[in-house]
Amino acid sequence: MFLMATSAIGPGFITQTTAFTARLGAAFAFAILVSILVDIAIQQNVWRVLGVSGLRANELGNATAKGLGWVLSVLVVVGGMVFNIGNISGTGLGVQAMLGGLDPRIGATVSAVLAIVLFMMKSAGPMLDRIVVFLGIVMIVMTAWIAITTAPPVGEVLINSVAPSQIDVLVITTLIGGTVGGYITYAGAHRLIDSGTTGPSNALAIGRSSITGIIVTGVMRVVLFLAIFGVVASGAQLDPKNPAASAFQHAAGDFGQVVFGVIFWAAAITSVIGASYTSVTFLTTQRTPERTRNLLVVAFIALGTILYLVLGQAPVQLLIFAGAFNGLILPIGFTVILWVAWRRRDLLQGYVYPKWLLVVGVIAWLLTLWLGIQSLSGLAGLWS
Repeated sequence: MFLMATSAIGPGFITQTTAFTARLGAAFAFAILVSILVDIAIQQNVWRVLGVSGLRANELGNATAKGLGWVLSVLVVVGGMVFNIGNISGTGLGVQAMLGGLDPRIGATVSAVLAIVLFMMKSAGPMLDRIVVFLGIVMIVMTAWIAITTAPPVGEVLINSVAPSQIDVLVITTLIGGTVGGYITYAGAHRLIDSGTTGPSNALAIGRSSITGIIVTGVMRVVLFLAIFGVVASGAQLDPKNPAASAFQHAAGDFGQVVFGVIFWAAAITSVIGASYTSVTFLTTQRTPERTRNLLVVAFIALGTILYLVLGQAPVQLLIFAGAFNGLILPIGFTVILWVAWRRRDLLQGYVYPKWLLVVGVIAWLLTLWLGIQSLSGLAGLWS
């Protein structure tokens, strides 16, 4: 649950929320609400199908059509690597904000080494679970404190959540892609399978866990939005080079900068862990020895770090692009999930799939298709 939530709450999540709050103001509340509802519909189906079948998404894809799982693996791993470059750069920015002036490349390298050490430990699995839970709670509590400090106009937010003054399709697509797109869609479900919580007897527990994970992500999105909106509504101008950091500094001075650094680093390092772990589950099967999987995770983190150091991409542009890209590949994997739910009861161990959940999933799937098509031109312009 927390692996999925903290994988979604990455540096791109914070960068996107800040940029879109500055652009849309209170109207961003509507985009958040829509994305949360779509996220719940998607994750309910993804977790239910994968959890009940006991198969990872790539294994389920190959069981549905020969080679389909590996096609999905390529898409997810490529998207995961793009995201991970942004995640690793985010750890550097977080350390820089905490310590003041340290070269982000140094902070990113040290953070990557810490993540590698985690996966080299014998108790990597349990340790991973404890770390993501702790850091997830830290992020939410500290951001909520900043939100209270900025005192945003909550009434205006509530009105715009159901009657927005403007609607931006690319923003909604990017939010969906950033919270349930690409590897993030499968992070929690794959961890659930590895923990052994599978089969028809666990269907209800699996469904509840998926909703809780989305709620955790939604709470973080809302408190971060309120914190940033309080600053924007006061008339303060955010620094375009690092808008999120400047918002926290406006809210709480120099200490706000340190708080931002802690939150940004925690979001980035947990996303490095989530992206690397989940991407490697698409390159392996459940029969792959745990030691081999952990070594592949280490290699994935190391490669992402090297690419970041070599490419030196502008973090804001790269992170927003990664979220939108994952939103575009989302419908492909979700198609497999819905097909199995509808036609392949044999892969669900005889489980009778709830029709209402399938209908909700199809509606969400159609919406992701439409949003993906609408965002193509906007994504091209954003990257250029």
